[in-house]
Amino acid sequence: MSSPVNDLLNRAKGGDADALRELLKKHAGGARASIRNKIAPHWQSVLSEDDVMQVAFIEAFLHIDQLDADTEAGFGRWLGRIAENALHDAVKELSRKKRPPPALQTTGRTGDESYVILLEELVRTNSTPSRIAARGEARKILDSALVMLPPDYRTVIRLYDLEGRSASEVGECMGRSEGAVYMVRTRAHERLRAILGSSSRFFSESP
Repeated sequence: MSSPVNDLLNRAKGGDADALRELLKKHAGGARASIRNKIAPHWQSVLSEDDVMQVAFIEAFLHIDQLDADTEAGFGRWLGRIAENALHDAVKELSRKKRPPPALQTTGRTGDESYVILLEELVRTNSTPSRIAARGEARKILDSALVMLPPDYRTVIRLYDLEGRSASEVGECMGRSEGAVYMVRTRAHERLRAILGSSSRFFSESP
């Protein structure tokens, strides 16, 4: 007979949001310990453990169906790895130039062009940006995909990638740190790629 602990885990893996919240509450401390003291001093003004854990919780909700652990200990290790990966993403992005992509800084670009630029970054295709824009596909494709993202992920994409705001501006709008913005953006891009799937689903070589 399954123990109550395993019942809780099985319910969470089966899509029970309340069960997953309970597990996250129980194992948040252990996951936080996995990243404690790993944020370098020069990043601590723009990134905190809380930032990392917020993203880790979102990722846990998005990927709980992929968990293959069958014990709470396994769940705790899984959550710790998610937190560590989220921190790694944040530091990697903070180490790059902290500004909107150069293409979005160019004056005179239309809203449709910003969609094309983002789609080209997410999905490698044989279609040129001008052809995609001419067919009006980029906005339609991305708008359909964006509604499937968690709210924070969707907001970062719209403000940073599509409107071309800086990470500090996006952070102010969201009440999040600059480091959190980069971290959320990285995860949002990963999620969008998964939603978009193969480029062949969206593009053809016909005019």
